[in-house]
Formats: sequence, structure tokens, C-alpha cells
Amino acid sequence: MEHTNKPASPQRAATMRWLLLATLAAAALGCAQHGPATGAANESAAASEAPAGGSAPRSADAGEQAKADLGVMLAYEHRVRVRLPGDKIGARAKAVQDACTGGKFGPCAVLGMDQSGGDSPSARLQVRLVPQAVEPLIALAGQGEQIAERGIQAEDLAVAVRDNAMRRDRLRREHARLLEFQERRDLKMADVLTLSERIAEIESQLQAAEQEAAQQQRRISTQLINFEFGTTLGQESSSEIGEAVRDFGGIVAAVIAFLIRALAVLLPLGIVGGAFVWLLLKFLRARRARRKAAGG
Repeated sequence: MEHTNKPASPQRAATMRWLLLATLAAAALGCAQHGPATGAANESAAASEAPAGGSAPRSADAGEQAKADLGVMLAYEHRVRVRLPGDKIGARAKAVQDACTGGKFGPCAVLGMDQSGGDSPSARLQVRLVPQAVEPLIALAGQGEQIAERGIQAEDLAVAVRDNAMRRDRLRREHARLLEFQERRDLKMADVLTLSERIAEIESQLQAAEQEAAQQQRRISTQLINFEFGTTLGQESSSEIGEAVRDFGGIVAAVIAFLIRALAVLLPLGIVGGAFVWLLLKFLRARRARRKAAGG
């Protein structure tokens, strides 16, 4: 009995080609997913096999690694209040500002500066700088003086960074899909205009997300310090007493001025009211006199 080989139908051949393409795509996707993980594992293994005699990591790097292990991304903000004689406040604030702008302890930027004179001089300075420059700059601000107050607070930006990264990834993928769709030849003019508007909108959102990511990274990699320079407690008390003495004459003058204004308001009212009462009493007397005359 003879067997003849019949040619495969076109539908079956197409099905086989689609199955083959799907298999190749799945294999490529699996390689892409496992490749980075394998590379990370190799890097981790290489790091663990590094010789113990190598140079020890710096404390800052160890702190960053500890924060990464905890899954936190902290943005630090410091508050430092320094008390010193009033005649030294301006010079000390200027020294801290110059050390920051000159990069004496590392990259640093002055964000704000306020200074007032008089009997109660004060100064405020806000800077953003790298972590290793925080302690030297604070030590310069309080050199030989009293640091009356110091505080620190941290904001964990891990969730915000993760959400922003997911948002940027979604926008990039959507942007790529729209660009591919825009290349089609069978699109109508209305569809092209709609696609162009949507692409422009996504690009604007992506730019905003990139700026937010840069701002988050800046807050994480640097720290903020708010300096406040004020006079000592003795000078502050004496200045308050002197201010009260100086205000004594002003307070007395203000009270006298208030009384004069009150008299100026009440005097016309008193004259009008007195005249009205006098007329009313005169009318009542005349009325009683008429009643008596009629009864007599």
C-alpha cells in the first residue's frame, strides 16, 4: 500500500510559523529577564570574594549601604541655633557663608541669607551641602561659642522615588508605543493630530517626572542646614529691658493721644445730649405748671 505525502495547507503553515515566533519571543524574554539578575548575582559574588586585606570602605559609604539595605531613602534637614555676642554675629555668619560658597568642606550652596542689626542683632543662613561637610560647617558656626539648640529630622522618600520611577517607566513605554503607531501609513489626519497632542502631553508629563526625580535625588544625596545666630541670654535680657524703657515714653504718649481722641469724640455728643436733657426738663416743668394752674 503506497503512502503519498500531501503538501501542508496554507493555514497550517501559518499556524506553525506563529507558534515558532511565539516560542522564540518567549525564549528571548526569558533571557532578558534572567540576564541582569545573573549579572547582579555575579557582581555580588565577586564582591563577597574580594580580599579582606583591601582598603576599608568609608563610613559614609557604609551608612549609604546600610540605608540601602533598610530600603530607605532619607532627606535630612538640620536646625542649628548659635548664641554669641552681638558684635560677632555678622562676622560669624559671613564666615560660614564664605566657607559654603568657597567649598571649604565640600560642595555647598547658599539658599538664603537674612541679617538684622540694632540692639538685638541676628542672622539666618540656609545652606545645602554634601553629608561629609555637615559637621565641619556646624563646628565652624559654633566655634568657641554656645550652640543653644540643634535638631535634625529626616523624611523617607523611598515610596515617592519608587512611585515616580514607575510613573516614568509607564510614560516612556506609552510614548514609544505612540511613536510606533504614528509611523503607520493608513492614519487619517484627525488621528495624526490626536496622536501628536497625546505625544506632546506625555512628553510634558515625562519632563516633569524627570525634574521631580532629579529633585528627589538632590534631597537624598545632600543635606539642608538652617543656621540661626542670636545674642547671648544676658544681652537678650538687657536689650529687652532697654527696649521697654525706650517704649515707656511712646506708651504714655499713645495713652494721652487716645484720651484726647476720646474727648474729641465725646465732647460734641455731650453738648448735644445736655441740650436735649435741658429742653426735656423745661418742657416737663412747663407742663406741670399748666396742670397746677388748671387745677387751682
